[in-house]
Amino acid sequence: MTADHEAAIRAATDALAAAILAAVRAEADSHDAGPEQLLSIDRAAALAGVGRTSIYAAIGAGRLRSVKVGRRRLVPASAIAELAATEQGAHFRPGR
Repeated sequence: MTADHEAAIRAATDALAAAILAAVRAEADSHDAGPEQLLSIDRAAALAGVGRTSIYAAIGAGRLRSVKVGRRRLVPASAIAELAATEQGAHFRPGR
């Protein structure tokens, strides 16, 4: 892989992380009038642009806040924004 190719990939990854962060912040802002929105694992994964396994790995590693409601595990919308901000510029991978 050439340095130019690597730089292009890094720029695209940074742009994607910024877009995800902006989308999550916009969704969180649109719900400021009421209580914070709790997202299903599937919805959290879709917003973060990763799979369910990565979400569960981030929860297990303590990088992503979650709450348990009955038998369901839910993720606060703001937790996805926090994760995107801390992981911006880095690939969101389990175990990292």
